[in-house]
Amino acid sequence: MTTIRPRRSALYMPGSNARAIEKAKALAADVVIFDLEDAVAPDVKAEARERVCAAVQAGGYGKRELVIRVNAVETPWGEADLAAAIAAAPDAILVPKVSSAETLAAVGLRLRRLGAAERTRVWAMMETPLAILNAESIASAAHDVDTRLDCLVMGTNDLAKDTRARLLPGRAAMLPWLMAALAAARAHGIDILDGVYNSLSDAQGFRAECEQGRDCGFDGKTLIHPGQIATANEIFAPSLEEVDSARAIVAAFDQPENAGKGAISLNGRMVERLHADMAARVLALAEVIAARSGHPL
Repeated sequence: MTTIRPRRSALYMPGSNARAIEKAKALAADVVIFDLEDAVAPDVKAEARERVCAAVQAGGYGKRELVIRVNAVETPWGEADLAAAIAAAPDAILVPKVSSAETLAAVGLRLRRLGAAERTRVWAMMETPLAILNAESIASAAHDVDTRLDCLVMGTNDLAKDTRARLLPGRAAMLPWLMAALAAARAHGIDILDGVYNSLSDAQGFRAECEQGRDCGFDGKTLIHPGQIATANEIFAPSLEEVDSARAIVAAFDQPENAGKGAISLNGRMVERLHADMAARVLALAEVIAARSGHPL
């Protein structure tokens, strides 16, 4: 099984906000995304770039995954953002407006030319209609070692803007696009994060959308406020019931009499070998989360 890294909560932090960047060191988010793009005004982008890269290099964020969202390469800030981010060596660089695999190939060439640290991965924003239409080819870029593609991130606000779809409770218009991207990610073995929830005062609506994202199969959710972290962490983590069930399934298939079986009966239902594989992943994820929190399973 590949290494599992919890990405239940991925909090966007404005790169222009020094206080927020410092505060992120004490937040329970699995991922901190330092944003140099949408959250930063044009006249302070250079200053934000310097601040974010200095913070990443200085460290102090514990086991949190650190990601820098750069401006698109074709913008006036893109090339400088990418060079500075590479030098800072975050866990990942989040590339906006990825509408084709060619964009990732171009970024990959820059990573190699500028000597990016091997640990630095690439994440791709899926936020245009063309990105959805090209989701499979974009996700397939993960097989090209130069692209370093590790995760897709849904940009639902930009998708809504470009398609004129309304972001209503239940996201009926958005679901086909979310699932197309998710299927592409899973087909090529990479993670995928759900888009943001815009209302900060609607806790019930946020919880419902987290539950929907979890049930669809997303690894976690991108967030716009620290107050959303606890709910995302709870919902995208295996529940105690899921952990107990997973343990029972793994234990059953570990019995000598079941070693060669593809399916067994457990507690009145048929369980297949594929359920054992799923159970093993649930346990691995739960163990990593428990280790981070300091609370044993």
